[in-house]
Amino acid sequence: MNEGQGKMKEHIPSGLRVILAGGGTGGHLFPGLAIGREIVHRYKGSEVLFVTGRRKIESDILINSEFRQSAICIEGLMKRGLIKGLMVISMFPFSLLQSIFIIRRLSPDIVIGVGGYSAGPVCLAARLMRVATAIHEQNSFPGLTNRLLCRVVDRVFISFEQSRNFFPGGNIIFTGNPIRRELLEKQEDNHRDREKFTVLITGGSQGASATNSAVIDALGVMSGRKGRLLLIHQTGEADYLRVKDAYEGSGFQYEVTPFIKDIAFAYHQADIVVARAGATTISELAALGKPSILIPFPYAANDHQLTNARMLSDIGGAEIILQADLNGERLAALLMKYMDDRDALKYMGEQVLRAGRPNAVNKIMDQLEDMVGR
Repeated sequence: MNEGQGKMKEHIPSGLRVILAGGGTGGHLFPGLAIGREIVHRYKGSEVLFVTGRRKIESDILINSEFRQSAICIEGLMKRGLIKGLMVISMFPFSLLQSIFIIRRLSPDIVIGVGGYSAGPVCLAARLMRVATAIHEQNSFPGLTNRLLCRVVDRVFISFEQSRNFFPGGNIIFTGNPIRRELLEKQEDNHRDREKFTVLITGGSQGASATNSAVIDALGVMSGRKGRLLLIHQTGEADYLRVKDAYEGSGFQYEVTPFIKDIAFAYHQADIVVARAGATTISELAALGKPSILIPFPYAANDHQLTNARMLSDIGGAEIILQADLNGERLAALLMKYMDDRDALKYMGEQVLRAGRPNAVNKIMDQLEDMVGR
């Protein structure tokens, strides 16, 4: 037992005080939300604070949650160049000081890093202040922040067994990737139009321009099917107007939005999902048994999105289109294939369900409860 854990066992309040640190993308924040909601579900009166950077996407995601947010002055280091990189490094002492003030103000029982650059100073400050710490890694190839933090924090939770090989140290525990409670709750199907083949298109919380363009081109190829299709399309802010203009007057039934707030409803409507292959998306598809066409982001570190996607495609649970091969004709061909062959679609859903880890958040909670002596 480390000193931080020993200190925590001296006084255990009825609720927990927890800091969840990290962000940058929805892929980091959504698992954090799943953990936060499980904490307040199990321990009434708990206080959960998210500490993030200052990106708009972080605020947009958290403003729709029930949790408070504090922001620190920190930016990512990757692909910054020498001058910008030195400027980012020079910000670290100030972000560490900010983190110390936040921790002192909340006096948390535990600090959990969920990936992204803002987890670094917060978890380091917690360690210096003898507060118990853990990190969760969503991806098959760990991000730089978590690779640096693994020897600093008390426990490292991983979503894929393959991740273990990329950590240079630490107490590493395989848990899976936590899924938001609302995704797993049963949804009424009365709203479903069974005559419509429903396609959910999402490029992640920030959208994917290449995917958006391929879908626009696919509309022309599928024009003969427009009466049988419903497309639910999350475009991201940057591409919203372009994509919306393409749908208008197309004759297709569609719902287009920069960001889908009720993603649980959208998932449950969908017959098939067109998506990037971020770890959170992969985990959600598997937990829900949703067939998918995956378009891995080609510039992800160590091509980890392709690795993620192959975990589903290798068991027959997904189709993969590399971005270099992506076009409207190829995407439309796959969509029409599964529109016409519902048995193949059903098989894909059954296969992908085999990879699901719906109890991941419970495994993480068991570890956290052990750390705080519950």
